[in-house]
Amino acid sequence: QVQLEESGGGSVQPGGSLRLSCAASRSSIYVMGWYRQAPGKQRELVAHITSGGSSNYADSVKGRFTISINNAKNTVYLQMNSLKPEDTAVYFCNLVDWSNTEAWGQGTLVIVFS
Repeated sequence: QVQLEESGGGSVQPGGSLRLSCAASRSSIYVMGWYRQAPGKQRELVAHITSGGSSNYADSVKGRFTISINNAKNTVYLQMNSLKPEDTAVYFCNLVDWSNTEAWGQGTLVIVFS
C-alpha cells in the first residue's frame, strides 16, 4: 500500500502564500492531486496532475494555485498564492496509480485569517 506524506500547511494572512508537498512512498503514479475540506462542507478537488504533466484546477483557485510534479521524487507540490479566507480547509493529498489503486494522505491544515 502506497503511503503519502504531506507537509507545508500552516497559517497565513490573506494575500499570503504557502506551498504544500506530498511525497509518495513508491512510483507507478498515474495522477496525484490535492483535495480540500472546509468545516461543514464536502471534500472538493483543488487540482490534480498526471505523471505526464497534464493538470486541472478548480475554478476557485485558477490563476492563484499551481500544481507541479517531480516524478523522480514521487512528489507533488501545490504552490498557493493570493490566499483568501475561503481557502481555509484541511488539504488532502490523493494518488491514483496505474493499477487504479487510490491512496489518501492524512491531511494538512491551511488557515487563512484576517
